[in-house]
Amino acid sequence: MNSVTTPAGVVLSHGFTGGLASVAPWADALRRDGLRVVTPLLPGHGTTWMDLSTRRWHEWYDTFEAAYLDLASECSSVAVAGLSMGGALALRLAALHPVAGVSVVNPGLVVDDPRSHFSFFIRYAVRSVPAIGNDIKKPGQDERAYPRVPVAAAHELKLLFRDTVRLLPQATAPLQIFRSTADHTVSTERSVAALARRYGGTEIELVRLPNSYHVATLDYDAETIFTRSSEFLRGVTSAQPEGARPQSQENA
Repeated sequence: MNSVTTPAGVVLSHGFTGGLASVAPWADALRRDGLRVVTPLLPGHGTTWMDLSTRRWHEWYDTFEAAYLDLASECSSVAVAGLSMGGALALRLAALHPVAGVSVVNPGLVVDDPRSHFSFFIRYAVRSVPAIGNDIKKPGQDERAYPRVPVAAAHELKLLFRDTVRLLPQATAPLQIFRSTADHTVSTERSVAALARRYGGTEIELVRLPNSYHVATLDYDAETIFTRSSEFLRGVTSAQPEGARPQSQENA
């Protein structure tokens, strides 16, 4: 009989146009508390905004899912987490795989900009718009986001949000939501409302962040995120029943 205890794991995703710098402190905090954490760099990120403009949302999801499947083959149980668009990826994956739990920070599920209704056509006329990154209240922080947002990628983001909302009723894992009082990047109010209305699970914890903007993992309330998410994620991964294994194909 094998007496070795396999560690619990977490797959953690950064957000749209950002990079690993936005979630590195969060990942480090979870590792210090004994969790095995993987933070995949999504296609088109960490390079240039021109590269991002050529990517499709399925590439972002497939990369995140592949990281989950790899970790799940080695860990006793795996939870998922994410910031902004990373939250949408985590929620979509939770709808398609038996994750132990989901922790999201200012998840994006709704695009407020009215121009998004015409993004399919606008992307051919306008390549990019001003940056949306570094919405951080605390001075001196930098998530290393792109200086421009490619419109084609913004259109893909909208498609990802739409598909994730469609699948939300299939997600039943315990859910933890961190929500900033002020968010100048995504409509946290509408996104959280859509999440609460559509989510299939009943265990939902909402944690308010009164002193942070969108990239709260680098903001004044970061320690609250690190402490509360660590407690939550360690709790759900230790409580997952034996034999819960991931499925390798999408059933949407």
